[in-house]
Amino acid sequence: MHLTFTKGSGKYDRLDIVTAAGPQPAIACPKQGIIPHDMVHFAVEAEVAALGFLGGIAAGGDSGFQAGADDPHARAIERLVETVQAEAWSGAPVPDAEFIALYRTTCDARGDAPLDLTAATLAAIRGRLAELTVQWAAVPVDGNLVLTLAAKP
Repeated sequence: MHLTFTKGSGKYDRLDIVTAAGPQPAIACPKQGIIPHDMVHFAVEAEVAALGFLGGIAAGGDSGFQAGADDPHARAIERLVETVQAEAWSGAPVPDAEFIALYRTTCDARGDAPLDLTAATLAAIRGRLAELTVQWAAVPVDGNLVLTLAAKP
């Protein structure tokens, strides 16, 4: 699956997705001061085995706001994306044990079962997020960053 993020000049960036089924509807990505939310999804979903929002689209699912709302794996990934995003907003990583505890608390608060998140997986997510942050910062307005998300077995 190919994801093309386009940096906008206003309040939104854009994500265009092409799956095996063809182009999907464009997604408006509200600017949030860090990389786009759906790019955080890419950073997480590229490193975990479970299908999340983007993996669901690749598998033929909907790209709407409520996509994956009925799937426990997608909800667990959404909670992980929220936790990663919150850490990115804070500007500095927290110790792994604290991050994992916060992720579990976030899942518990929403009634979701957390993924078995290891320190190695968290390090891989953080590394990918750091790479994407540098790449996205170098993209000019109206420029693109194209990413490929491999299909999950």
